[in-house]
Amino acid sequence: MNDVAVSDKGFVPVILLCFFFGILGVHRFFVGKIGTGLLMLFTLGGFGIWALVDFIIIVTGNFTDSDGRMVKAQN
Repeated sequence: MNDVAVSDKGFVPVILLCFFFGILGVHRFFVGKIGTGLLMLFTLGGFGIWALVDFIIIVTGNFTDSDGRMVKAQN
């Protein structure tokens, strides 16, 4: 059995926020990662590259919230 803690933040809101507002880091603010959210905001998502990488990480189910819990689709 997998003992990984799952975040209370929803997978669908996180992926939609990343898709539409990824370069502003809105998805990172949503999961509580304020520091990296600000970095993304000021660098426009690392000139788009960081936002794209985050989107891929979210889709693959490896994105975590500020407490280290996985943001995953519920089965």
